[in-house]
Amino acid sequence: MRKADLDNILSVMLSASPRVSDLNFTVGRPCQIAADGRLHPVSIGLATNLLTPFQTEQLALTLINNDRRLLIELFRHGSCDFSYSMPDGPRFRVNIFSQIEGYSIVMRRLEGRLPDLDRLGLPGCFKEMAREKNGIILFTGATGTGKTTSLAAILEEINRTRHVHIITLEDPVEYVHSHRKATFNQRELGKNFDTFANGLRAALRQAPHVILVGEIRDRETMDVALNAAETGHLVFSTLHTVSAAHTINRILGLYTVEEEHQIRFRLADCLRWVVGQRLLPKIGGGRIAIFEIMQSNIRVKDSIVNGEREGKTFYEIMESGQAYSMQTFDQDIIQLFRQGLIDEDTSLAYASSRAKVRRGIDQIKSQRGEKTSDIDGLSMDLDWDPGKEYQ
Repeated sequence: MRKADLDNILSVMLSASPRVSDLNFTVGRPCQIAADGRLHPVSIGLATNLLTPFQTEQLALTLINNDRRLLIELFRHGSCDFSYSMPDGPRFRVNIFSQIEGYSIVMRRLEGRLPDLDRLGLPGCFKEMAREKNGIILFTGATGTGKTTSLAAILEEINRTRHVHIITLEDPVEYVHSHRKATFNQRELGKNFDTFANGLRAALRQAPHVILVGEIRDRETMDVALNAAETGHLVFSTLHTVSAAHTINRILGLYTVEEEHQIRFRLADCLRWVVGQRLLPKIGGGRIAIFEIMQSNIRVKDSIVNGEREGKTFYEIMESGQAYSMQTFDQDIIQLFRQGLIDEDTSLAYASSRAKVRRGIDQIKSQRGEKTSDIDGLSMDLDWDPGKEYQ
């Protein structure tokens, strides 16, 4: 397959919806796009509507374009990641992986326009994060929830306001930043460095003020990230966890029981923020981000060092920490429901505590004069006599 043919297929798929986020090529399925979190088939004029193993392999090889490193990675590890650019068109983050029927391809569309905190309507505390001088800031959530976009927006805020040196270690590079007040050096895994741990070690010798690590995947990378934060650098990174509490436990789980005590103290000293992120379907189409935000304070540090206990869980600290810009997912969900941006079913489906979200929704519905229960037809029995025996 020629590159021009591939680009034509991608153009047809992109034109199928204004909100395409991913392109999916899987054996036995038609070409598919992901829009608003759902997959939709797209006809691209092939002789057969369902993709064959030969067709997905041809697409994969055309995307790889004889890159020896990617071919070795695909054959050795079963998958490979890289970026792909269309001429005068969008860029993609590409993952090719083998499965029982052949190769599959998922292409995540990357926005060409750099994200802006104000334009995206992100929480105001993100600007506080951009003003931090050292420590670790972690963004958590599943793949595709917008962590990279949020981090890019914070880095662009730093770029706009501070004269600093920023080094990013990414897999692959998604947003390309131009030099404004800050000086950017962006490096890509596999092309410019071999592992996040080695790239981070090298970055410490490159006089950075701010370091972005695409993902902390192992203990070695976590060790170097803690060391960087302890030596006066500001480190941003991501973890695939579902909440702030899971994030702390995931980090502690990287170490042995004997090392846990020391790591708790190091983490309590270095951690600045933990931000959880999810995308919810909006009423009327599209998706909207919700956030769980935990900022380090005395209560958070105490719970990191001594562990969570009754009355001192991370959830409870965030729930009562609005003065410190903290919030839980559930509080954000209730606020979006109040604004009419998400419906009741979505609110409950994405809640961390359904009972708390249910109470919040019922309170809002009561204030609006709406029903809070589906139970109908109840009435008092006015003829009931308490002195009479009933059988």
